[in-house]
Amino acid sequence: MYLTHFGLEAAPFSLTPDTRCFFGVRSHVDAVNTCVSAMAMGEGLVKVTGEVGTGKTLVCRMVLNALGGRFTLVFLPNPAHSVASLHRMIASELGVDDSLAEDRLLGAIQQAAISAAANEKPVVILCDEAQTLPDSVLEAIRLLGNLETEQRKLIQLIMFGQPELDARLLQHSMRQLLQRIGFSAELTPLSYAETAAYIEHRLAEQGATSPLFSAWAKRRIWMASQGIPRLIHQLCHKALLLSFGQGNAG
Repeated sequence: MYLTHFGLEAAPFSLTPDTRCFFGVRSHVDAVNTCVSAMAMGEGLVKVTGEVGTGKTLVCRMVLNALGGRFTLVFLPNPAHSVASLHRMIASELGVDDSLAEDRLLGAIQQAAISAAANEKPVVILCDEAQTLPDSVLEAIRLLGNLETEQRKLIQLIMFGQPELDARLLQHSMRQLLQRIGFSAELTPLSYAETAAYIEHRLAEQGATSPLFSAWAKRRIWMASQGIPRLIHQLCHKALLLSFGQGNAG
C-alpha cells in the first residue's frame, strides 16, 4: 500500500463515510443546517436528495450527530418494503415490543412518541434510500407525520433519497405527501474549487505535509468525476496507487 510511501497515516480516499473527515462544501452544509433547523422548529417532514455518490449517507450521519442528545433518533439505513416492516423497524429502535400484533403496534409507537415528547426529546426518524420505498410505505410515512398533540408533532421525519424520489413525489397519488414536506435540500456535485480544496483536505487529514496532486491533476480528476465525491475518491486512490507503483514521490 502507498501510505508509508506518501507519509500518510490512513487511507485518505476510503469509500466509507467518516464524519471525522467532513469537509463543508456548500450543499452539504446547507443540507445539514436545513435538517437541524427544521427539526428544531418542529417542521415535521424534510427531504434531502442527491445523485448517487454525492454524500447522502455522510450528510445523514452528520445530521444524526447534530441532533443527538436533543431528540430520540430512529435511523433506518435499509428501506422497509412493507408497512408492517416499517412499523416493526421503528418499534425496535424505540424499544417497543415489535412482536405486537400490527393493529396494536402503531398505538405502541404513538405512546412511545408521547413519552419521548414529555421528556423533551421528540422522535425524529431518518430514512435512507427513500426512493426505493413502495407507495404504501411512503403513505405510511405521511401518516406517521400526522401523529401530533395540540402543541407539536409527535414524530418528525427526514427522508434521504436519489433524484428518483423527487420524480415519484410529483405523481398525483403522492400529492398529499408532497404537501407535507416543509423543507427540501439538494446535494450537488462539487465545483472545481471545491474539488481541489476537498482533495487537499482529505490528504491533510491523514498527515500529508506536501501537495501530492498538481493543479492539472486535480482539474482532470474534477472533469472525469463530474464533481461526484465518490468518483473523486476512486480516481484519487487509483492515481496514488499508480504513482506509488511507478516510484514517484507525488
